[in-house]
Amino acid sequence: MSRRAKPLLQDDSVAKSKPARPRDPAQPNLPFDPMPERIEPCLALLKPVPPKGPDWVFEVKWDGYRLAIHIEPEGVRIITRGGHDWTHRFPAIAEATSKLGVGTAILDGEAVVLDEEDGPISGRCSARSADAVASVRRRSRCFSLSTCSISMATTCRAPNSPCAGVCLGFLDGPTGAIQSSEEVFGDGALLEKACSMGLEGIIAKHRDRPYRSGRTGDWLKIKCLQSESFMIVGYEQSLTARGGLGSLLLAGRKGHDWIYVGSIGTGFNTKDAEYLRKTLDRLKTSKPAVPLKGKNLVFAQPTLIAEIEFRDWTHDGSLRHASYKGLREVQDNAAVSDMSERATL
Repeated sequence: MSRRAKPLLQDDSVAKSKPARPRDPAQPNLPFDPMPERIEPCLALLKPVPPKGPDWVFEVKWDGYRLAIHIEPEGVRIITRGGHDWTHRFPAIAEATSKLGVGTAILDGEAVVLDEEDGPISGRCSARSADAVASVRRRSRCFSLSTCSISMATTCRAPNSPCAGVCLGFLDGPTGAIQSSEEVFGDGALLEKACSMGLEGIIAKHRDRPYRSGRTGDWLKIKCLQSESFMIVGYEQSLTARGGLGSLLLAGRKGHDWIYVGSIGTGFNTKDAEYLRKTLDRLKTSKPAVPLKGKNLVFAQPTLIAEIEFRDWTHDGSLRHASYKGLREVQDNAAVSDMSERATL
């Protein structure tokens, strides 16, 4: 069975959400408040199992790049979670957004690169090769997680709010470059289905909560395998390992400090290892970001961000069965795992 861009919706027996009402193109000329320059995204809190009860709806957890798409009279701006303007990196999404026929709005979305069968290609949005960049420019789509602000001086709420029809009505159909990440109603069985299809996991959203910035618990993420971003703070040299790189030293953020979360030596090939070692050698420092000792350790300035897949955490706060997935963009460090949030998991 071929995968589709909205794989959890293949089963016609699953109840699907609908706009509360169609969008009215002849809206009255209301006195609008100025649109905000930027809205911090609503972030999903990591949980080991899906929540239960009728207050929750579920959707695919996309393995892509979180974006805020600002639709303005002057044009379209695509802003990363870290506040960088990456409109030029997603021309297909920007062009499609400009044709939506909307005056002003801010869409909170996830940019995803799809394969020939419309299945998400894991990690492609953060790949560095020229071919990967060209693929992102040509084939990326944005799945809108929410319309977090529109030209109504209001914040869009959950699917059953009066504003929902306006929020969903102007997006593309099921094959456009800008799509709504549709919700399904069900229980934790959806996680098993998502994992069996090779997806990263699912997102659970509280139906009656407004869009709120930060990790409030209104949105939850449940993963098939855990995956987070960590800062590379050095590496262990090896005379036998590929590229001379035995393992990467990783750290998470805690306030203004870095917390060591362990080392990994799997997931990268010889080409990756050579690139990582050369890059880290240019970032060498005599002042390690985390207090580690070892004669074969090389410390680097906290600059490179690695996406790491892992099974769990050990009791002492290290990653268990971790594997390197790739590098994230250096300048967008907002996604580095915040260790202060682990206490709430």
